[in-house]
Amino acid sequence: MYVRATMQELLRTAVGYSFEAVAYCFMPDHMHGLFEALTDNANFVKFAAMFKQRSAFHFKRATGLSLWQEGFHDRILRNDESTLGIAAYIIQNPVRAGLCEDPRQYQFMGSSRYTIDELLDAIAWRP
Repeated sequence: MYVRATMQELLRTAVGYSFEAVAYCFMPDHMHGLFEALTDNANFVKFAAMFKQRSAFHFKRATGLSLWQEGFHDRILRNDESTLGIAAYIIQNPVRAGLCEDPRQYQFMGSSRYTIDELLDAIAWRP
């Protein structure tokens, strides 16, 4: 229930801060995301801070608990790095963790650009 609301907040905030979610996955104790700026002045730090603030507010109000730890780990892809390789890592995370056998079975991941099947085809994933 809370994960779905957090996913919706992620997508809403991405649009508001000019980012596209190429791939994202919420795991039981962390999340992975690959985001692409849609404008030259898109600010990832502000986007991430607002997403965490919005989602944490709703979670704390509902549960009384904190949702996120301080900070986050980010990495900027270089021109020679494979976006598909990073997307593959993200969407295969629940399989590696033993949460499902096929990424299509995992409810807590997605993309604002692609369907899961399109991502799996692009990375040539096979069960």
